[in-house]
Amino acid sequence: MKLCLLAGLAAVLSFSAVSLIHAADKPEPKPAVPPAAAPKVKPYPLKTCIVSDEELGSMGKPVSFTHDGQEIKICCKGCKPKFEKDPATYLKKLPKK
Repeated sequence: MKLCLLAGLAAVLSFSAVSLIHAADKPEPKPAVPPAAAPKVKPYPLKTCIVSDEELGSMGKPVSFTHDGQEIKICCKGCKPKFEKDPATYLKKLPKK
């Protein structure tokens, strides 16, 4: 009788351990949170690089990034350090709206 009780207890414990292991494998559901509204970025209005004034695409795929809510496009990676050194100079090329 004791042997039957011990076997039954062992079976219950092993089942519980397996259940816990499988439960740990499942990721916890993420709470439903509405996504934050993405800030609006002003589109780049020029067909030329803001730094070199070269036509976009003339030196390969243009490089695009955002600066203070304004999309900026440059002709190559080499223009980005120049822009970052003095953005105000180059931003003057953008039309005022």
